Amino acid sequence: MKIYLTSVLVDDQDKALAFYTGKLGFVKKTEIPVGEHRWLTVEDPDHTDGPELLLEPDEHPAANAFKAAMLADGIPLMSFAVADVHAEFARLSAAGVRFTQEPATIGGAITAVCDDTCGNLIQLAQLA
Repeated sequence: MKIYLTSVLVDDQDKALAFYTGKLGFVKKTEIPVGEHRWLTVEDPDHTDGPELLLEPDEHPAANAFKAAMLADGIPLMSFAVADVHAEFARLSAAGVRFTQEPATIGGAITAVCDDTCGNLIQLAQLA
């Protein structure tokens, strides 16, 4: 068994697509109209057989309360592995990405946390 798909609740699919592709470097995989929204996924361009990230509209009644609580508590919704957190922090900061946590060593990992512009915090992690 392997992870095929996971989702992130976003307040605007176009804004999310721009962030996850234009800033983080993922590529769009699927875009299928579904009512007023889309089944919109992105993936790692170097692992096209890996899991997809669904940019899912946050219209469920519980979604905004959940997102607001996670954001208020500073809890990242997901974590992406990177080879060098310091390099990604510098690259993304230069591209205008807002970080809520600069690179820090936590246990055996180096992490940083950024805002995805769609109501979520994303952790970048460099594992030992």
